[in-house]
Amino acid sequence: TGVPATINRVGSMFCQYFSDKPVENFEDASNADRDRFNKYFAEMMNNGIYIAPSPFEAGFVSMAHTEADIDRTLQAHRKAVEAIA
Repeated sequence: TGVPATINRVGSMFCQYFSDKPVENFEDASNADRDRFNKYFAEMMNNGIYIAPSPFEAGFVSMAHTEADIDRTLQAHRKAVEAIA
């Protein structure tokens, strides 16, 4: 989609930032595009997926998530990113 983004993760915990640079500390996270994240959050909600409402919070994948849940989330993600591109 051409939207600059980076995802940091440890195990099943992850954070997404709209940045074309690596995010390695609070300053890097603060410099990421928070307005775009807010639009992304709204688009994910519009597509039925609730994520953490701030780029300073983490998301988690657990054994409770089914393959169908993950597929639905990925479809919503694609639509959301296309909408904010």
